[in-house]
Amino acid sequence: MPAAGPTPAAPDRPGEQVGSEAEARSTGQPRFGRVTVSTLGDLSGVAVGHWTDAEARTGVTVVILPEGSTASAEVRGGAPATREFDVLAPSATVTRLDAVVLSGGSAFGLASVDGVMSTLGEAGRGFVTAGGVVPIVAAMSLFDLTVGSPQVRPGAAEGAAAASAALAALPAAAAALASLPGAAGDSTVGSVGSVGVGTGATVSKWRGRDHAVSGGLVTATVVEGGFSVTALVAANAFGDVVGHGPAGEPWPSLVPPDEVGAFGADGSAASSAGTNTTLGVIVCDADLTKTECLLLAQGAHDGYARAITPPHCRVDGDAVIAAATAAVPLADPGDPKRVAQVELLRWMAVRATVDALATLADVAPAGPIPWMTPPAEPGS
Repeated sequence: MPAAGPTPAAPDRPGEQVGSEAEARSTGQPRFGRVTVSTLGDLSGVAVGHWTDAEARTGVTVVILPEGSTASAEVRGGAPATREFDVLAPSATVTRLDAVVLSGGSAFGLASVDGVMSTLGEAGRGFVTAGGVVPIVAAMSLFDLTVGSPQVRPGAAEGAAAASAALAALPAAAAALASLPGAAGDSTVGSVGSVGVGTGATVSKWRGRDHAVSGGLVTATVVEGGFSVTALVAANAFGDVVGHGPAGEPWPSLVPPDEVGAFGADGSAASSAGTNTTLGVIVCDADLTKTECLLLAQGAHDGYARAITPPHCRVDGDAVIAAATAAVPLADPGDPKRVAQVELLRWMAVRATVDALATLADVAPAGPIPWMTPPAEPGS
């Protein structure tokens, strides 16, 4: 059973906070870490870039969407860290979404969006205004500051590196990116497990962190009815993830009666407040409205509830963004067939989310978690 590791010594790498900003700005590249790229299911025009710092146990993942993509989002956890979720509301004016950012570093990691926006803006992607294009980028972050090094957080340089790598993987964007820093040279394929946003993820913390196991980034695709729906999920849950319980303990399909104290009757759960979050991105190839995308996001949350025990806790920041690339047309809005099509897509989002989380046991890293020792209580 994984035990809490010793407090890591302060790394001797200069500029631990990845924005030792002067050098990051001058080079346009992060000082540490590795950049990789991957696809997302069989979806055309979608690419994923990751920046990973395996030593500091943190990272960022950027999903680049094709022109014309629509999206919406929903939060069900009690402790979210998000950016630009309001613009995804069905009532909001802007209907496009250019990219999704999933980052470690808790709310600090939202700074990585700045680099993504700069990269997309230089590539000419975004909402057209009289003053130039404004990329529409939504983001969500998970808490990984208690593993590895809490001083290392994804920032603008890391977001830019991941976005540049993803854009460079799209043939149509290669020419536009040729002059951008960090756009070529060190990108390789890496898609699941301890990569990007999943690098510092942990799960099964509701019984105490001595029972925790590593989380990670997982994905699955469901194809049915002429549509394709892919889920990309960063599992950092307070609860257990199906098939990936603590080593040597029986896996509970439901909370057993003798486990109700696992929430921490002794107050231990309070120490986990805000330190967990499962982040999800659902991307489908259908031509959906923002309201219909919201239904898919809700379906993905239903997938969380099927695969995580317990789900959507007050100490989680569970969030989902659902996007549609508009490659496959649906029936007209007044046609009853459209209702059936949207219901099918929502159900596919549920299944893709469950299927993705079911693979966590196969891709999560083994071994002890390098927990940071919490600061001593005053007077102790």
